[in-house]
Amino acid sequence: MAAPQVKSSSELTMAVLGCGTMGISILSGILTSLTTLAASPSPPPTNPPALPRHFIATVRSPSSIHKVESALSPLVKPSVSTLRVLPSTSNVSAVAEADIILLGCKPYMVSGLLSAPGMKDALTVNHTSGHARKQKIIISICAGVTVPQLEQILREDVGLPADDLPIVVRAMPNTASKIRESMTVINTVDPPLPDSVTELLTWIFERIGEVVYLPPNLMDACTSLCASGTAFFALMMEAAADGGVAMGLPRAEATRMAAQTMRGAAGLVLEGEHPAILREKVSTPGGCTIGGLLVLEEGGVRGAVARAVREATVVASLLGGGGAKNVNGTRH
Repeated sequence: MAAPQVKSSSELTMAVLGCGTMGISILSGILTSLTTLAASPSPPPTNPPALPRHFIATVRSPSSIHKVESALSPLVKPSVSTLRVLPSTSNVSAVAEADIILLGCKPYMVSGLLSAPGMKDALTVNHTSGHARKQKIIISICAGVTVPQLEQILREDVGLPADDLPIVVRAMPNTASKIRESMTVINTVDPPLPDSVTELLTWIFERIGEVVYLPPNLMDACTSLCASGTAFFALMMEAAADGGVAMGLPRAEATRMAAQTMRGAAGLVLEGEHPAILREKVSTPGGCTIGGLLVLEEGGVRGAVARAVREATVVASLLGGGGAKNVNGTRH
């Protein structure tokens, strides 16, 4: 593992605390983009002036260290980027060195992680140590943990004065970040983030897919639709494939056909086609499509899917409650 690097003013250090599947995907996207940029004769003018080029990932077990190193080390290119993978006992030193801290831990672990001994000093910018920014940036991808909750932890548990708080950002990517097809929603704040921070956040999360900014009162719904939605759509895809298998299609081909059909429908919508218009275009009078659609409507599929999004929104709102239990208990 490499030693701490001497950085220029255009190089940032990013620490991922709790680098699991999502952290690996985010770092993978960034590392791949940095290599592509380095090979380009003229980097795009839209890039932020300072990019993360040095990375520290912390994990809880030796097996996780091996997993992260195996996934990311091949993507690190000399003179372009550096990577160190450390045990979680090094969280404080990682934060001290970092300009950007991404919280990838479980929601209930956030308070304990940030209030660890030494974290107050680690979160304080020290320009003599090579920090390129005036304030550190904390990005949380922890479901249900709000920006006010994080700021309260930093003030009350960590002991940081209100004037010395890092910039705190809440972002919600999804599982498709693994293939650079994430839909990441970033929490807007009041007053707005500085343009330089927004530019940097957009660059980071566009390495793994699409990015939108929405207000905090919508973040739990975004968690439900974008993060949980991956599982909802997978269930619908599986059901469609099951129907094909029931009618004689081989399982592998049925699954591929269902997935490609869903991808095609999504692509048409992303190109501007309204879902209702798309549905109407396929539904010829007296045809098989309208017959199948009526079965779905009779079965309450539309309402069930919408209710699943609503239910997951409620559960997401409870996850940041610090050890909340039985959040999926029966409420009806």
